[in-house]
Amino acid sequence: MAISFVSCSKSDETISEVKSDVTNINTDNLKEIYFAGGCFWGVEEYFSRIPGVYEVVSGYANGNTENPSYEEVCHNNTGHAETVHIEYDPALVNLKTLTEHFFKIINPISKNRQGNDVGSQYRTGVYYTDETDLPILQEVFTAEQQKYDKPIVTELIPLENFYEAEDYHQDYLQKNPNGYCHVDFSSLDDLENSTTVKVDASKYKKPSNEELKMMLTPDQYEVTQNADTESAFANEYYDNHEAGLYVDIVTGEPLFSSKDKFDSGCGWPSFTKPIDPDVIIEKKDTSLGLTRTEVRSRVGNSHLGHVFNDGPKEKGGKRYCINSLSLRFIPYNQMAQEGYGEFASVCDSYSG
Repeated sequence: MAISFVSCSKSDETISEVKSDVTNINTDNLKEIYFAGGCFWGVEEYFSRIPGVYEVVSGYANGNTENPSYEEVCHNNTGHAETVHIEYDPALVNLKTLTEHFFKIINPISKNRQGNDVGSQYRTGVYYTDETDLPILQEVFTAEQQKYDKPIVTELIPLENFYEAEDYHQDYLQKNPNGYCHVDFSSLDDLENSTTVKVDASKYKKPSNEELKMMLTPDQYEVTQNADTESAFANEYYDNHEAGLYVDIVTGEPLFSSKDKFDSGCGWPSFTKPIDPDVIIEKKDTSLGLTRTEVRSRVGNSHLGHVFNDGPKEKGGKRYCINSLSLRFIPYNQMAQEGYGEFASVCDSYSG
């Protein structure tokens, strides 16, 4: 390993302050992937900061010796690559996102070299243990190859073996905040600034009118289908502070996150934005002798409420004033089992 020192701390925060929070991870549903990206110190620290990652362990992979030492990997042609083993909760972060971020911290057309480190142990690779992961990985590799004229040399092969590195390598940058690191951590901002997700409309369908009359209460039907309005302060969710997701009562299409809910004082649930701008349809409303902007759901065409320009300025200035009767709330700890785990990263994980 080259003798060079580059701080991997983020702005003026200490490394320990930016480790990923693992308190809401479902440890019964963990998946794994192995990334070789040069010196494992920085790679380990980088992925340990990603929400949804449970544990990252440094080690040696796909070599021809058992239980190698660091010195053997460096000098004895063991065939091992410095590799990190990542365990993650797929309900919070998916394999595609992890692999895309892997490519943000490596040079995939550089063979046996990353940063100042040279040698076959510093080759890049993605090693999988689940064959069902391969199509996802191939998709990312194909997209990455389009960025280069030269062929990518990053390996994409099954994991053959993995041995944990010595204790002093584990959490190395936690123990040595100014230690050597070739990784650029700035791409983590892409995750931290990601406040919306894309909702696939094809997953949701509006029932027939006859079915709606059977599944909805009379009040829910009047609000969603006939643009009625429920009473202020006498509805289910206006003062709900629980973490979770709000979906269309008609189709189940995700609409709003608890993270974007605020107390506007109006007596109805208020949100600064939808989780995906495309799930909301805006229409001019001149009823009641006023000119307002009505909001409806994309797939169900359910009347939701109205949007106003008197929301928190620091969050865009919008106030989506929504009828509780148009919504179904799914608590955060039930999102995965109800099929909404992919939206957990944009919802609060705690009640407030």
